[in-house]
Amino acid sequence: MQGKWPGNLDKVVSIVLRSENEYLGRGLEDEMKILGPTINCYFFWEDLIMTTEPQHIRTILATDFDSYVKGAKFREAADSVLGTGVFNSDGEIWKLHRTMTRPFFNHDRISHFDIFDRHADHAITLAKERFRAGFAIDFQDLISRFTLDSASEFLFGHCINSLSAGLPYPCSATESTDAIQGDDTATAFAYAFSEAQQAINRRIYLGQIWPLTEILADDTAQHMKVVNAFLDPILKDVLEKHSTTGEFDKNDFADDQTLVDHLVNLTTDFKIIKDETLNILLAGRDTTASTLTSVVYLLAMHPEVLTRLREEIIMKVGLTRRPTYDDIREMKYLRAVLNETLRLFPAVPFDVRENIHDTTLTSPEHEKKPLFIPRGTTISYSVFLMHRRTDLWGPDALEFDPDRWLDERVKKYLIPNPFIFLPFNAGPRICLGQQFAYNEMSFMVIRLLQKFSAVTLSPEPVMRPPAWWAEKYGRQAIEQFRPRSHLTLYAMGGMWVKMEAVDDVEVIN
Repeated sequence: MQGKWPGNLDKVVSIVLRSENEYLGRGLEDEMKILGPTINCYFFWEDLIMTTEPQHIRTILATDFDSYVKGAKFREAADSVLGTGVFNSDGEIWKLHRTMTRPFFNHDRISHFDIFDRHADHAITLAKERFRAGFAIDFQDLISRFTLDSASEFLFGHCINSLSAGLPYPCSATESTDAIQGDDTATAFAYAFSEAQQAINRRIYLGQIWPLTEILADDTAQHMKVVNAFLDPILKDVLEKHSTTGEFDKNDFADDQTLVDHLVNLTTDFKIIKDETLNILLAGRDTTASTLTSVVYLLAMHPEVLTRLREEIIMKVGLTRRPTYDDIREMKYLRAVLNETLRLFPAVPFDVRENIHDTTLTSPEHEKKPLFIPRGTTISYSVFLMHRRTDLWGPDALEFDPDRWLDERVKKYLIPNPFIFLPFNAGPRICLGQQFAYNEMSFMVIRLLQKFSAVTLSPEPVMRPPAWWAEKYGRQAIEQFRPRSHLTLYAMGGMWVKMEAVDDVEVIN
């Protein structure tokens, strides 16, 4: 990128300002339309490579994995939140966390579905109550509470009970309904954790100059104080109980064993256990909530897909029966809907690595010289932008079409080039909880569509994109919400919807 100001400052300012009102990634996408899929932003005289090129991402994540690390820059930016957990570590420390955590995700447990079912039932009950009262709900808020409660119980056997805190009302609600809501610790925890992630994202954007912006105060300190005040007593209680009950067999995985139960058999280091738990909580809560929010949005935008998906669900499990692992494995259209959602709205839109020695990347243009990458360069890759490239996915790449996962397009595009679809990362750092996530998302979608027959958007003013988006190109022209990203994708202003309950259809008609 060639800016007009020193250090490409004009480009930095433009991208930051555009990110406030523009479509996610649009500034980078516009630059790549001119310069190609791999560019050097060169912000503040520092190399910053951005890429959406599958062969480069494959090199970084798989074929030359040992040469690319999270790196000191990312670790320093994220340390105050993620510590030395699996998402913020390299080398032997990363291997330790990975080795400790992997066995826990290698088993499908009936107890997981017990947890999902209990919290799904609670969430659906709350939604029905609001719909009967004539109000829309912020599905993003509801599903974030569902995943937080499920993840906290799954991870350390202590449900945060955020669903019991009361759902937010739309801005059109009266003051008396607003007064029903109270400020509780679970809601404060969720908000603080989200804001801490926002701070990490700002640091990454600013690069090595970010400490200058926090000379007076650490931007994550107050938020992490809330997170720690909530989480520390829970973990200490689990550790104390473990010390009085003794160790389990390290190779014995009871169906109701939590992640902390598993970890305390391997180490008694409180920081290691806390960092790893917080990292997995981020993965187990935020990414799943992000994808389920996007699923509901796309089903509202495409009622014909919702109808077909409901038909598969009713044919397979009916309107009341709880799905099993076998049911989920056999539901091909449900998996296609989830994959298509993850293609258009991957939960982690951008990620970052750093190379540990001078290297080269093959030029995306045939017969051109390789791209030289100096040691210590920050390399950011975007699966969000890669998943939408028409040269990789075909001319309909921007359209939501689950059938692309069931027809000849799989053989035409995906099978020859599997690295064009990376919602769960790839290589040695591929997501350990990938199957767990598919199970949880599938379970919740099934339960929702057993109880609701239709979904419509009911956007609040803060959720609506600016009117001028309709004049732009691509998905920006049709999008009915504003996708944003900190570490994970989210809907700015929430995802406000109404749903038609199956048992209320006759009354509504």
